Formats: sequence, C-alpha cells, structure tokens
Amino acid sequence: MEFKHTAVLAAETVSGLNIRPEGIYADGTLGAGGHASRICAELNANGTLIGIDRDAEALAEAERALAGFGCRRIFIGDNFRNIKAVAECLGIRAIDGAVLDLGVSSYQLDNPDRGFSYMNAGPLDMRMDGSESAEAPLTAYEIVNRYPEDEIAKIIKEYGEERWAKRIAKRIAFSRREADIVSTAQLADIIKSAIPAAARRDGPHPAKRTFQALRIAVNDELEPLGAALGDFIDLLAREGRLAVITFHSLEDRIVKETFAGRENPCECPPGIPECVCGKVADAKRVNRKPITAGVAELAENPRARSAKLRIVEKL
Repeated sequence: MEFKHTAVLAAETVSGLNIRPEGIYADGTLGAGGHASRICAELNANGTLIGIDRDAEALAEAERALAGFGCRRIFIGDNFRNIKAVAECLGIRAIDGAVLDLGVSSYQLDNPDRGFSYMNAGPLDMRMDGSESAEAPLTAYEIVNRYPEDEIAKIIKEYGEERWAKRIAKRIAFSRREADIVSTAQLADIIKSAIPAAARRDGPHPAKRTFQALRIAVNDELEPLGAALGDFIDLLAREGRLAVITFHSLEDRIVKETFAGRENPCECPPGIPECVCGKVADAKRVNRKPITAGVAELAENPRARSAKLRIVEKL
C-alpha cells in the first residue's frame, strides 16, 4: 500500500516555527515527511533536519520524499519521547525548533493491516511502530480479549471520553466468552450493538471513541507526553520554537497546561505579594488560542477538522 498522508496545518506550523535557514530542526513525528518537507524547503545547505518516527515504513517513505533537498537530513527510528537521548547521541546540545503532529497518519488509518480503523476490516493491532518490537508488545487484541471488563471500561471512559464505556466493555466481555474478538470489523459491530439506537443517530461513528481509546492505551500516548514536551522545550535554543498539533481534547489539555506551566512556573500560594519560590519563566506561548484549519483546508482534508496547533517559544 502506498504511503500517503496530508500534513495538517502545514503552512501555519512552518510559519510559526520562524525557520532560521542554518538552524537545526526536529520533526518528532516524521510520518511521510509532509511538515518536514516544508521545513527543509526553508533550510540552506548548512541547515539540519532531524526526522524521528517509530514506524519503519514512514521513515523509509520520508527518506525518499526528502531526498532532493540540500540541507543535512538525519533519520532516526525512535519515539519522540526520547528526544534528549537522540540529541545526545548526535552530539547536538540545542535545536532551533521542532514539530510534533500527534495524530495518526492517513496511511496508518487506511491500511487495514495496521488495525487502526473501524471503517476497514483488519487485525486488532493498533501499534504505531507496526512491529513486534520490545517497545510495543501490546496490541488492541490483548486489551480487548485479555483485560478485565472494568479495566476495559476505564480505558474507554478515560481515553475515549465515551459515555457508554461500561455498556461497551460489558458487551465486549460477553462476546469474547464464546471466541476471541480478532478483527476491527467484529469489534466495531460489538460497540455499535452496545450503544442505544437513539445515541447512534447523531455525531461521529459509534466506534470512534473506543478505537481512539484503545490506540492511546496500546501506544501509551498520554502518560509520557507532558515530560516529552518538557524535554523538547529544554532543548530549544533561545527564541527557538516548538509547534504541536493535537487531535483530541486529552492531548490538547496536556499541551496547553505544559506550555502554560513553562510560561508561569510560580508555585507560590495565591495572595502572596511577591514570588518566593524562585521559579522563573523560560518560555512564552506564541498563540494563546489554538490555531485551527480554515475552510479551504477542511474542504480538501476533512480529517483536519479536529486539529489544534499550539506554539511555544524559548526565552
């Protein structure tokens, strides 16, 4: 299957990075190279692009897509949460900017073999790296068929913000008694049957939130995110910028709170006339409200409708 992915908010992201032609930039979620290609187009021969992705197929595609650019290009198979280790390995002490697109790529969604989509029949996988690596041994199949019912309900409720989480988990537990649930199509049907008909008439596909929750759990997407964002900000040179694109409220909340915490780190109790904790801001938010896709982009790429872009600058 051809690796295709339309970079969301690409122009806004690269414009927000304020590219320095000779700078060092990291794309921590390289994908097919959509955002990275726009960064490379702004860099000269002395500039550097570090592309990081845990999906080997994405790395290979991005390497081909970026081959014609004149800047230095480094491709790393890793998780962006390890950015400090990556930088240390490369002998890089600071970067001038970075982008993180936290969404699932169109290729991953549309490839049935990856098991991300409730619209296509495939195995219950959902691993971002698409391999049997030690980093991601857990699959959606394991959660659906082996986790206790209450744990499944908790995952669906917390990560999917699904009001029918308990009903869905109960139906999953009932269905797997006869035989394991092995495909995305099976699971989507089970979820649909658990949600009352009246609740299915409006809104997104009834399986959307549960599939989102399983994907987040499989790839441990939320727990390390705040620390990873902090590491990227730590690595930024003065006036360097970090641009982050999120696709659901849980991610966006973490990004918003992390950026705000670096802009106002004071931990003193309210009412104290002056700060005594000694914590000083080392970053500022470039945009207080998230940047979202315009009408033209939404017409071309409906998947951009939930995207939110936030940018922070190092002081």
